[in-house]
Amino acid sequence: MTIIQQALDKLQLSALHPTAARTATGNGTSIDVQTLDGDLFVILDSAAAGAGTNPTLDIKLQSSDTSGGTYYDITGATFTQVTSTASQQAITISKDEARRWIRIVYTIGGTSSPSFTFSVNAVGVKKYG
Repeated sequence: MTIIQQALDKLQLSALHPTAARTATGNGTSIDVQTLDGDLFVILDSAAAGAGTNPTLDIKLQSSDTSGGTYYDITGATFTQVTSTASQQAITISKDEARRWIRIVYTIGGTSSPSFTFSVNAVGVKKYG
């Protein structure tokens, strides 16, 4: 096994929001970060707004001690607002500053049925293995 393959085997990719079109505000899937170590690299990939007047997409990360518990905003873990142009963004959060479970919250604004197609994925280093 090559050094590169060993490094890749230690990475974990987790979908906080698989690619999908959305027309209303909601929450992404929560993931357990307990088995990860260090920082998480969180990537947003959004197409331009598919419809609507003055469409906006705001996305932030939250964390909780339990998957079904109360979620709290993670300080500084907010993407720049997406509007009428496509956007690829990345932010880094310290896994140690978040609670065990993380998720995204997305807010869609505008009028005339705004729509966005986007995904949000987290990449972290496995603590073991």
